[in-house]
Amino acid sequence: MHIVIFILAFALRFILLTHTPPSLNWDEVSHGYNAYSILKTGMDEWGQKFPILNFRAYGDYPTPLNLYLTIPSIAVFGLTEFAVRFPHVLLGALTTISVYFLTLGITKKKNMSLLAAFLTAVGPWHVFTSRFVVQSNLSVFFLTAGMALFVNRTKNKYFLPVSFLFLFLTLFSYHTTRIFSPLILLGMLFIYRQAALKIFVPLFIVLSVWILVNPEARARGNLLFLINESAVNKIVENRNASNLPPLMKRLMFNRPVYFVTEFSKNYVSYFSPEFLFLEGGTQYQFSIPKTGLINLINLPFFYLGIFFLIRKVLKEKERDYGLLLLWLVLSPIPASLTNEKFAVLRATTILPLPEILTALGFYAILDKIPKKLRLFGILGYLITIFLSLESYMVNYFTDYRQNYSWSWQYGYKEAVSYAKDNYSKYDKIIVTKKYGEPHEFFLFFTAQDPASYRSDPNLIRFYQSGWYWTDRFDKFYFVNDWQIKEMKLESGGEIDCRQIKCLLITSPDNYPSSWSKLETINFLNGEPAFEIYNNI
Repeated sequence: MHIVIFILAFALRFILLTHTPPSLNWDEVSHGYNAYSILKTGMDEWGQKFPILNFRAYGDYPTPLNLYLTIPSIAVFGLTEFAVRFPHVLLGALTTISVYFLTLGITKKKNMSLLAAFLTAVGPWHVFTSRFVVQSNLSVFFLTAGMALFVNRTKNKYFLPVSFLFLFLTLFSYHTTRIFSPLILLGMLFIYRQAALKIFVPLFIVLSVWILVNPEARARGNLLFLINESAVNKIVENRNASNLPPLMKRLMFNRPVYFVTEFSKNYVSYFSPEFLFLEGGTQYQFSIPKTGLINLINLPFFYLGIFFLIRKVLKEKERDYGLLLLWLVLSPIPASLTNEKFAVLRATTILPLPEILTALGFYAILDKIPKKLRLFGILGYLITIFLSLESYMVNYFTDYRQNYSWSWQYGYKEAVSYAKDNYSKYDKIIVTKKYGEPHEFFLFFTAQDPASYRSDPNLIRFYQSGWYWTDRFDKFYFVNDWQIKEMKLESGGEIDCRQIKCLLITSPDNYPSSWSKLETINFLNGEPAFEIYNNI
């Protein structure tokens, strides 16, 4: 039966994969092109050989494991949208198998384990985030698979070392598990006190600390951490606006108090019905707006599952249930340390606990129903789940795709295609930066040779404001939207089109006077995304 669930999970993630989400976003093309560059040259686009801790990307320094898992797919399918997304489909489907064996290893109940795996297969949170490139897919899979192997370690002598290997790989999967994995391993050391843990955990924590103190690893975190420049300014403003005595001001408005207050609010919010069942996340790329991450019917079972889990740990003292409780308590910490509300991806350290706890709560209630009525209860529940799935997927493939294509930087592929078709007609091709890092889309969709790109004499790249910018390669120029009419580059200098033929791909109604309009590229809701002009 768990194989059937795997097939269902794979189908839900695979169907119309290049159709929805409606286009690759800038992170997807960055991961894809850098994987392609490593495949072809052994170096990323910046010339770093086989990055280990992080790769530079745009200056946000993502973790590198996804690059290496994407390389085989690109080798087989080429540098395509399908190739970069397919590994995440496969990992998403495999996660359901891990959930089954994780739940079975803890509860020893096959039906409950099948339900947990099924809920993972059809759950909005997991379906949505495993149809495109997000590093959290890797961390969810390796964390779940590692824990599944650990709780089943007595069944095979190789399970324990492989579980440690998978947990080790979470350090290179996503930034959140660089915080979460050491914490849960430390907790496991106290729960299980196993000899292997006593050896592995100290080494793991030392490695984790070494990674976290690396400046590149902290680059993204410095911007997102609760105590940043904006927070400090807010503390100062509140202190200055207060009528309290000077000593009380200092005691009430300072960094420690601010951190504890904001962290606590964030932490609690990740368990709230608003986040999990009603509103979902605040970033449109990571969940359907105003739609819960978990089916609403599961709300009572999830919270009952938490209650029964706590009771199981406190009354029966079962260590494996204690592991689940530890996981639950620690899971919101990475997301709570950041300044973003309802961060869907950073909260994925809680996955797949909502599904496991829902299954626990559901069967706890089912056991109290007369046996004659249990079958009706199960059928009614499953029918409701399938109806919710149908409604969600219809919304996902139609309304969401159409109304939120702009959040996926839709139009870049079409813009690159137009530029490729007309490449030989123009001396310079100018592109707006309005929608974010256009050079990466041109690298990806033109499959630029990585070695030639890095040695291009026309290449202009520079570092500014914590970000790495690209203003030019080949005959392509990338210009801030507000500098389009003046044809000025952020790195300095102007683009002279007076005696030559130039093509301009810009935002709507943003072009130099006397240029001629050739084409409009619309978002899927019909609103203009790009307009294309020339000076001929």
